[in-house]
Amino acid sequence: MTAPIDPGTRIGHVHLRVADLDRALGFYCGVLGFTLMQRYGREAAFVSAGGYHHHIGLNTWDSAGGTPPPPGHTGLYHVAILYPTRAALADALARLDAAGIPLTGASDHGVSEALYLDDPDRNGVELYRDRPESEWPRDEEGGLRMVTRRLDLASLRAAATRP
Repeated sequence: MTAPIDPGTRIGHVHLRVADLDRALGFYCGVLGFTLMQRYGREAAFVSAGGYHHHIGLNTWDSAGGTPPPPGHTGLYHVAILYPTRAALADALARLDAAGIPLTGASDHGVSEALYLDDPDRNGVELYRDRPESEWPRDEEGGLRMVTRRLDLASLRAAATRP
């Protein structure tokens, strides 16, 4: 057995193939609020939160005008975007509501609260916030015991700080 990965390791960014770059930017920047950091003509763009070089790369290099993979095929299940607070996640929900973007699911996992949806190219997107580790559900031996329960969306909407 090998030694575990360094605990400071993080997932840095994701690149998504999209059919229409402007449509994808409309969603990731216009709805979710990411900032466009750099654009490479009509083929690629890099967006981020907080001025990082990029959290999400969007490109049409092999996918311009393409269609999503059919169900039952391999590929990305979803990309997960971590929000720092419950209020920030509530703001994301308010943005989705304002844009008329439907959720495909909403779950309380005990360790986190999560919203699930599809981007315009039907890439799965999870928007979530972690609870403090001291609140994570544990079994009798101290092991993690994640759950999947219905998320109280009314309570989350009430946590939004925007007008």
